[in-house]
Amino acid sequence: MSEKPAAGPPQKHLPGHIAAALAGAGGATDSAGQPWAGRDLPAQEKYHNFDADDGAVDAGYAAAVAGLAAGDGTEAQVVASLATARVFIPIVAQLAEQTVGENGLVSDKESDMALVTLQGPDGRKAQPVFSHADALTRWHPEARPVAVYAARAALSAVSEGSQLLVLDPGSEHPFVVRRPALWALAQQHHWLPSYADPAVAVVLEESLAALGHASVVAVSASAGEGIKSQWTTGSLGSGFVVPGGGTGPELCVTLTLEPGLDQASVNNLLSFLQNFWAQNEVFAQAVDSVQIRLRHPAPK
Repeated sequence: MSEKPAAGPPQKHLPGHIAAALAGAGGATDSAGQPWAGRDLPAQEKYHNFDADDGAVDAGYAAAVAGLAAGDGTEAQVVASLATARVFIPIVAQLAEQTVGENGLVSDKESDMALVTLQGPDGRKAQPVFSHADALTRWHPEARPVAVYAARAALSAVSEGSQLLVLDPGSEHPFVVRRPALWALAQQHHWLPSYADPAVAVVLEESLAALGHASVVAVSASAGEGIKSQWTTGSLGSGFVVPGGGTGPELCVTLTLEPGLDQASVNNLLSFLQNFWAQNEVFAQAVDSVQIRLRHPAPK
């Protein structure tokens, strides 16, 4: 069995729901004509609606992370818990440039507040958020922790051009929310991982039918190795792997090929399939990153 390098997602425009929300000022309805009024969404609340907040971890998020660590939870459950969770975003003071007025005098330097962003291992922009105030302080002692609902943080991340939301970076239990889940969280939609999404499986079967090559006998989807996270415990840093929240390839597509194809033929098949997936709207929005595995049928 051989493995092809991971293929990154195609560049897509923001969905209309997010674009309208980011425009913010879209009037009484969203881009689909649905009224904002009357929605029972945490993101409707004010940013500073946490006067009595003790800075502790949201109970729902803590339970979801504990389930992931115990082996009986999923990354989908962790993302779902964020739909109503309060998190903290780091804000830092940034010195503004001096300006010269019309009278030729130099104005005093001023301090602006800036949102902290990160760069992921694959070069993508990431928004750090923290499940509790102490985690943020340990990560960046000078940063000001601002309490917001995670849906607000996701919308802010999208507006800043981030494709990843990183929970508790630098801690023992970091968790990465990828682009499709990030967009779903920003829109307050339910998120289903691509490797468990029936719609993605349908696209894969459609691509095989469109290919129409007798040597490609099957295609299947599974979770990629990249969804796994290495978490640590204790001061000695002993670790264990959890099924979710990683940064590598999310979706593994396995192609079953009959023996006898040369490398040029295999490359042509892969090029056709990858182009088909990239041009499919469902696949492009649902899938963050892909790895392709090739195998031969089991002997009969």
